[in-house]
Formats: sequence, structure tokens, C-alpha cells
Amino acid sequence: MSTSVPSNVAGIHPTITPVPQTPPPTDAPVPPGAGPERLASWISDLSALHDLTERLARTSTLSDAIHETLRAGAHLIGARRGLIALRPEGSGDPGAPDGDAAVGRPRPTAPDRLVGYGLAPGELGHLETVPDTAAPHTRLLDAATQDTPAGPTELTHQDIAADDTLDPRHRDVARRLGAAASHAVLLTAGPAAADSDPARSPDRRLRAAAVWLYDQPTEPDQRQRHLLGRYLRHAAQQLAHHATLAAARAELATLREGLLPSRLPYLPGVTLAVRHRPLPAGGGDFYDALALPEQALGLAIGSTGGSGPATVAAMGRLRAGLRAYAVMEGEDPVAVLSDLELLLRLTEPARSATALFGYAEPAAGRLVLASAGHPPPLVIGEHRAEFADTTLSAPLGMLACWEAPSVEIDVARGETVLLYSAGLLRRTGEPMDRAFARLRTAARAAAPEVRADPEALLDHMLRTVPATDTDTDSGTGTGSGAEEVVLLAVRFH
Repeated sequence: MSTSVPSNVAGIHPTITPVPQTPPPTDAPVPPGAGPERLASWISDLSALHDLTERLARTSTLSDAIHETLRAGAHLIGARRGLIALRPEGSGDPGAPDGDAAVGRPRPTAPDRLVGYGLAPGELGHLETVPDTAAPHTRLLDAATQDTPAGPTELTHQDIAADDTLDPRHRDVARRLGAAASHAVLLTAGPAAADSDPARSPDRRLRAAAVWLYDQPTEPDQRQRHLLGRYLRHAAQQLAHHATLAAARAELATLREGLLPSRLPYLPGVTLAVRHRPLPAGGGDFYDALALPEQALGLAIGSTGGSGPATVAAMGRLRAGLRAYAVMEGEDPVAVLSDLELLLRLTEPARSATALFGYAEPAAGRLVLASAGHPPPLVIGEHRAEFADTTLSAPLGMLACWEAPSVEIDVARGETVLLYSAGLLRRTGEPMDRAFARLRTAARAAAPEVRADPEALLDHMLRTVPATDTDTDSGTGTGSGAEEVVLLAVRFH
């Protein structure tokens, strides 16, 4: 019944034993006197659906869930390729409240997102050229509005080439792709009405349509449709859940990035570079670099600890306070951190934070630092890679009155000062003394041309300082590891 998908297609899992071709079961329980063939069919179907839904439940991202849904659907109805079209929430939906529609302006629409299974990006591009009134997925999605709840839920084209009622462009694209038949199904989940209680339905309303393509003229039989329908009812809920999580993470990432510098300042005598590897749920690490009067530069890095929206918000408040104090008294890093500690103790007494602030004068090659429980900067040059001797001090909010002396560093031309978060050390999974040694070894191993380029130096440090298996850095900025990492490089020249 089922044609297995080639194993070289992304997202494909090992082939599951095909569902036996036996008469279709009914929704009613099998009666005690049912024949052995019908009982075997019922048990086989339940086992197959259980296996497929278990695989879907183990997916951790929306992309994985989409590919597993397409793979399982292709297995159930004997197709080889497929796609899912996701319609953005509120796009072209007369049932969704919108401020523009309320005042008579047309609601903006966004294109459907197509995700293919066994289809190359170019083939998906061909499918996007089919008119909306002719493509099966857009026809289903356009009809699936709250104003027309009784619209079609599936569309089957048994022989696309021979069907003269289809749009010529639809048939032409199908011929180019080698698709002789198709079966499309609507997927909906989440709140069913505009006035649904969000507390009872936390997931977003999913509107999607899945299309599977056959290489030969055919259509799924009654039993295949029945199994596919049962599976897709579960898959739609899973996709809606993943879509909700993905949207929340995207919104949190937008908020987090808005609380950090959108760009680094340009000042004569220094070149800056930064790398930030945040936690998916949002973390409390922050950094800053701001131009100060008299061609000076303020540098900051720190962490509020924890993860999640509350930590991100606390990080934003802490960074905002630090910027204000840096502008007023940046030439005295100790005063900046003392004021920040007072602010934290008065406004958020239950929270602690680490911070390091530096006042740099590039023309003089001078850097004055004060640290509150933060790892010391690493000074990297042609003949040295050594940590600045910052005085040990407690994090902010830990003592009744924070106090620590400042440290002055002379930085030669061509040398780089590396500020980093504690996550860079912790992600190695080693004791702190060994982690510090690894960091210094990585800096010493950098080639001269790498040390001369802050961007290349930061990439080198991320690659060279090892991470544990649970905290690998993928270079995407959204790794799945357990440690947030910030690196800020300041090269004097």
C-alpha cells in the first residue's frame, strides 16, 4: 500500500512496516463476535497509529513536526511526496479581529509558508506559481474561515493530466513535477471562535493544509482516508502547539534583542566586535559599548542569572541603569557599579547580578576596570594572553554595601581586550581553573591574522573553547545548549 520515501530526503526516519491492506475499520469498537480478519485489521491500525503519533509527540520543533506529519501521511496513503502550507494567523481571516478592518482599511495579508517533503526548493517555487483559486491548499485555506465553517476539508485529484476542469497552470506544474494525482486535507486546531477563552485554549489557532502527491493516477481508498483523518486530528494539535511555542520564542527574541545594543559605536583608535549566543527561553546576560565625552568609550558586560521573560526584563532594567550611570560618571567605574548596586538593592532586593564596567581612553591606551563578581577580561597581544588582575568582589545585591577598587590596564596598539560572560567558561563542563586555562590556551593559539581581526578572533574562541555535548554551539545564535554566551572584543590600534 505504501511506497517508502528515499532515505536521502531531509527529515526522513527509518521506514515503518506498511499498514496491511485489510478492510477498513469503523469508528465503533469491534464487537466480541467479529471475525479474526477484522479484529486483526483493527489491532494493526491502532498499533500503526500509536507508533506514528508517538514519533510525532517526540518532535521538539515546528519544522520537525511538519516533516514528521508529512512523512507519516505519505506512509498512510501510499504517496511519495508532499507539502504543508501554513497560513499566518490573522492573514486574510475575516473572523480574526483586526484594528485596520475595524476602521474600514483592508487587512494586510502574508503569503502562505510552504514546507516540502521530498520536494526541492525549486519545485516548491513552481507550486507557488499556481493561482490561488486553483491550488488545492489555497482553496482549502481560503474556505476555512470562521464565516464558512462548512467548507471543504479535503480535495482529491485522481488524474491531474486528464482533468480538463483544472487550471492549465496547475496541470502544467504537475507535469513538470511528475505529479499524476494529489490528495489535500485541511488541518485546523486551537480556538474555534473569536471569543474563545485564551486560558482554556492557550495554543494559537492553526490553519494549514497538507497536500500529498502521487507519481501515478490514483486516490486513497476509504480505509486510508480514515487512518489519515485520525492521525491528522492529533497532528493538527501538535502543530498548533509547536507554532505557539515558535511564535513565543520569536517574540521573546525580538524583545531581548531590542534590549541590547542594535549596533556598536565607532571611535578612532578602537575596533569592536561582539558575539551573543542566547538561550532559547531568553537569558540574563547583557553587554554594552557606548561613546562617552572626550573620545572615551564605556564597556560593560554582566548577567542577572536565570532564564525566561522575567530575567530578560530584569536584564533590560539593569542595562538601562548602567548606561545612565556611565554617562554621568563613566570615568569612575567603581562609582558606576556602586550606584548600580544601590539601584538593584532598592528596586529588586531579591535579585543579584554580576557586572564589569570599563572606561577606555583609546588615544592613551588606557583602560580602567571595576568588577562585581564577573570573570576578568583577557588581554590578547602578540606576546601575551593574560587575564587582567581585577580584584575579587561579590556580585551586586549580595552584600549590604558593595565595594571594590578599580584596576588600570595599559593596552598597547594591536592588543585586544576580550570581555566574556561566565557561560563561556561553564559550558566546558570543567572546573573553573581548567576552564580559564582553556580560554587562555585558545587565545594563544590564534594565528597573527586572527588576533588582528576582532571578528575572526571571536569566531576562533567560540570554535576552540570546547563545549559539552549538552551545550554545543551551532553558530546560529539560538543553540539548544544550557549556557548563554556573550563575547565582546575591543582591539586598540
